[in-house]
Amino acid sequence: MQMWCGIDWAERHHDVAVINDLGRLVAKIRISDDAAGFRQLLDLLATHREPSADPVPVAIETAKGLLPAALRAAGFELYSINPLAVSRYRDRYSPSRAKSDAADAVVLANILPTDRANHRPVPADSEPTQSIRVLARAQQDAVWDRQHIANKLRSLLREYYPVFLACFEDLTSMGARAVLSLAPTLTTTRASTANRMIMMENTATSAAAPPNAPTSSRII
Repeated sequence: MQMWCGIDWAERHHDVAVINDLGRLVAKIRISDDAAGFRQLLDLLATHREPSADPVPVAIETAKGLLPAALRAAGFELYSINPLAVSRYRDRYSPSRAKSDAADAVVLANILPTDRANHRPVPADSEPTQSIRVLARAQQDAVWDRQHIANKLRSLLREYYPVFLACFEDLTSMGARAVLSLAPTLTTTRASTANRMIMMENTATSAAAPPNAPTSSRII
């Protein structure tokens, strides 16, 4: 009997559901977003696959990230289903439209046996393309994380250390981080000598810094 898999993707974990041709749920698990979780997924799909059958088709909400890349590299036929489409399919199984990761995994699994012809499998990429895609995604996530942290820091500084914001527009710069680590509050800033502050900043910043770049002496 043909099996179908649905995966509700998240940043730290993924809910997995496997159904048969009759729409009956035969297995469900939650896996972590790491190598151990991927091994769990492979073991689950291998357990419920007929010996002579092709790999279990997988429906997931995204084609980006390590998990989809690993599934494609392992030879699975992967279908990326738009989250908006998943929300419409959800009406068939939950009139209340309540969102549940485990339930959405079941919804995704049921999409393939009923509407597989309306969705295209994710095309296979060459190995270099897959590597570039994964690295680009990781770099994008790192940039977003840095900006998110900088925004939180700016909000906190605006409350208790606004003079620092007047001196450093880019909180992610090496100079701003160096001065903030040396003088995290206005009190410690005043207690430090101007020469020590300037020396710290000059050591942290490169010689190519703009000539009019703000200096720590403006905080003192």
